[in-house]
Amino acid sequence: MPTPEPHLTRTVDASAWSPPLPEAPGFDHLVVETPGLRTHVAALGEGDPVVLLHGFPEHWWQWHAVAPAIAAHGFRVYCPDLRGAGWTEADDPRVERETRLRDLLALLDALDIGRAHLVSHDMGAITAMQLTYDHPERVRTAVQLSVPPGFFTFSPRLAPGFRHLPRFIWHRPGVSLRGIFSAAYVAHPMSRATVEAHLAPMARPEIDAAVRPLTRGMILPEAMRMTRGFYRRRRLTVPTLVVFGRRDRPWTEELMGRVCREPERYADRVEFAYVDDAAHFLTDDAPAEVARLALDWFDRAA
Repeated sequence: MPTPEPHLTRTVDASAWSPPLPEAPGFDHLVVETPGLRTHVAALGEGDPVVLLHGFPEHWWQWHAVAPAIAAHGFRVYCPDLRGAGWTEADDPRVERETRLRDLLALLDALDIGRAHLVSHDMGAITAMQLTYDHPERVRTAVQLSVPPGFFTFSPRLAPGFRHLPRFIWHRPGVSLRGIFSAAYVAHPMSRATVEAHLAPMARPEIDAAVRPLTRGMILPEAMRMTRGFYRRRRLTVPTLVVFGRRDRPWTEELMGRVCREPERYADRVEFAYVDDAAHFLTDDAPAEVARLALDWFDRAA
């Protein structure tokens, strides 16, 4: 049994949570209390820390097939539910551009994590990107799934990649998000049980109500900074691997080569990888390959 980290309350029985946590053997379920926030963290393994930041509308369970594969190679893996997602509770429903970044820094401090490998997907990659640029001393390596690096140049051909945003900007509480797991975003159809596991926390009114604040307060302002070239005027010093599924349109290898020309001008070390037979939800389509790529990057780039 791992030694409990300080400042944590351990909950052993997943069914004690409301709604019940999806099944995933081997995880410890923790609550980390920081000012104004009680973060649910699923963790497993022993060794150097790896932090996995989920996308939308997912939560810690997004990593249920990835985290054990990473932990098996000698890592302590942490899968937090970020503010507005999963089973995390916040005193204040407001979200600003860097709210989740501040949350993450407080979480790392509470867990006594000085530096960690960082793997992120979708909306979680926004917070990961902020951390790597503003606090590179906290990140050993970064793996970014399904989101381009901050220094990309916007092209009209990328517009279809943002086609999902209007439904989130104008999200109405109680409206199902099941369409987000359609064939446009996954290479392999998800089972009903998998979709229900991803969407389980939406039964919590505060999580359903967080969709608009997250989109309007964090995603849109950060997207505007990227499209205006803000990160092209900065230097990315954290070794970063950017991964896309080959069936994730419009983020093709050809187009990414155009909008991310000469990455050495903007970053010390960036590489791109493309996963066959996978789309936007990489951790569902190809969890073993995601884990393999992450472990390889930790080894080569740390």
